[in-house]
Amino acid sequence: MPGKPQELIYKLLREKVVLKQEVFERTRTVFVQLKEILQTLFVEMGKEIKNIDKEILLEFKDKGDFEMEFTLADDTLVFMMHTNVFTFDHDHEIWKSSYVQEDPNRSFCGKIYIYNFLSDSFKYNRTNDIGLLIARLFVNKDGHFFVEGKRQLGFLYNDFSSAVLDTENLRKVVESAILYSLDFDPYIPPYEQIVQISVQEVMESTIQSKIATGKRLGFKFSSDANPLGMP
Repeated sequence: MPGKPQELIYKLLREKVVLKQEVFERTRTVFVQLKEILQTLFVEMGKEIKNIDKEILLEFKDKGDFEMEFTLADDTLVFMMHTNVFTFDHDHEIWKSSYVQEDPNRSFCGKIYIYNFLSDSFKYNRTNDIGLLIARLFVNKDGHFFVEGKRQLGFLYNDFSSAVLDTENLRKVVESAILYSLDFDPYIPPYEQIVQISVQEVMESTIQSKIATGKRLGFKFSSDANPLGMP
């Protein structure tokens, strides 16, 4: 007969490990749905964009099971699914929800990141350029979700107890991310940040690829702070 330590191990395997596998599979299903939505938007928007300006860049790239890119004009959105499952520290707002208090296992979530880069960063291989995390999408075992993010992304999608991540809601999140990115213009970085460059940097590559570029490089994002405390 197994002793007490082994019994505890098996108990944790039954409870925590199986739970995390369930959450992972749920999140992976959502990521597949997300991929299908982006492919659909690529087709839909392609028809309309031709009527606006044929030179506007529109691309969708499937980068594998856990990453994809959607490019529209000057912006590239990178979607990445984390392969681990997480819960939250006890100071997080999620623990104030009766939905989580009734079943703490509901706090375990898979995580999908949405980053915003300048399209030229990829086009010209500017490896020092900076992307901005504009949203984190959390999904639990029940398919409930909430979003920590910038502006409308952090305000519209934070009803964890009742919000179920179906195709309609997922599309709304994606369209909100695209709208935010298009409306979020790059600022010129502070002069002091780019005042020096070495001879070696010029010789190794072009100056453009060595000077880091981002939409708000060198600036704090206090004006875009969100109520859920996303870093």
